[in-house]
Amino acid sequence: MKKEKIIVIGTNHAGTYAVSTLADNYKDTVDVVTYDANNNISFLGCGMALWIGGVIDSADGLFYATPESLRAKGITVHMEHLVEGVDTDSKTIKIRNNHGELIEDTYDKLIIAVGSWPIKPNIEGIDLENVIYAKLYQHAVHAKELMKDESIKRVAVVGGGYIGVELVESFKENGKEAVLITDGAVLNRYFDPEFTDHMSKRLSDNGIEMHENERVQSIQGETKVTGIKTDKGEYPVDAVLMCVGFGANTAFLNDSGIEMNDRGVIVVNNKQQTNIEDIYAIGDCATMLSNASEHPEHIALASNAVRSGIVAGHNAGGLEISHNGVQGSNAIHIYGLTLTSTGLNTLGCELNGYEIDSVTVTDTIKADFMPTNDTVTLKIVWDKKTLRILGAQIMSETDITLATNMFSLAIETGYTIDKLATLDVFFLPHFNKPENFITKAGILALNKITKY
Repeated sequence: MKKEKIIVIGTNHAGTYAVSTLADNYKDTVDVVTYDANNNISFLGCGMALWIGGVIDSADGLFYATPESLRAKGITVHMEHLVEGVDTDSKTIKIRNNHGELIEDTYDKLIIAVGSWPIKPNIEGIDLENVIYAKLYQHAVHAKELMKDESIKRVAVVGGGYIGVELVESFKENGKEAVLITDGAVLNRYFDPEFTDHMSKRLSDNGIEMHENERVQSIQGETKVTGIKTDKGEYPVDAVLMCVGFGANTAFLNDSGIEMNDRGVIVVNNKQQTNIEDIYAIGDCATMLSNASEHPEHIALASNAVRSGIVAGHNAGGLEISHNGVQGSNAIHIYGLTLTSTGLNTLGCELNGYEIDSVTVTDTIKADFMPTNDTVTLKIVWDKKTLRILGAQIMSETDITLATNMFSLAIETGYTIDKLATLDVFFLPHFNKPENFITKAGILALNKITKY
């Protein structure tokens, strides 16, 4: 029997898992070919701040696959090959190879895993020397070089999301004067003000110059960066790291007939299938069903990319499986403070039209008589009409991050807040209380809803 030829465009998180799923499970029935525009694959960008800041000595551990390891599985791997177009009628793709030649290849099935690319604001000075981004290994190398450059004394990080906050900590901890500029509150996409205020204070208390609710208007300098101007002030800096978000890397598909939303994100179903038969899309370039909002959204996380790659790999290989949807579960650890969340925060709930209620608990984690203890803050948001849990946010200096996974599962399964008060949880004084911070929040929530 003739094997099917499956081409995967892009081989980072999602693409690596897709080709590995196919090669590990369907090698007798499919030939797997992948094209990637980069000269490396599977770089774990969310760990780059650890290497840039010297927390880990080598970047080697941030790669979990190599072209050689994929070829050992029988996958045909083409590096530094940029796919420039897809003809869905003839099932061909056009590729600019590493010699600059335009070539073609044909497929039986196609998996698009081209990911996302840093947003480049249209402002004066954006192309000056020492303006850098945070996505690829090459970007991390550039940032590492700036870290070592003694002429670079003040660094501005633009963007208050995860990578921006992590990098501003790294530069400050390595002797640079660090400035964080963001057009809202830090981490406000994931957390409510009672959490973001704590993170902002933690950053400020550790010497980071904070400029929240400021919009960058221009970057100053002749050839190199000398400063940055916002709508509220001008600040001298020697380098700028742009971390204002990512957009789907899909412009080359504009004439392909593949359905995309107004942000250029490919629309897929829960099998990662596009509107065109035999074409799948995965990772940061594809929509994900949010179980909290109940709508397809663009939730660019490595964990989501991996899951989508597995789902597409199996479906393209012949086994029908469905994606469970996602909650956007996430966590960050900065200057000893851990914030973690899943689902929607208050702003996200309001944008999705929910009438909500919430409860917030701050309590000790262990039994009060234990000689060492710590506090934790938990906030749960739910839909007042259905009582369905929509989101949870947790903050502590102790690692309580696994509790987020419980709330992630609660959102995925439609768990309601009234059940939380009597949830069966273990008790051991070393770890928690008979009425721990989770069930305590449930009891307080139950007291609220009895008054509706």
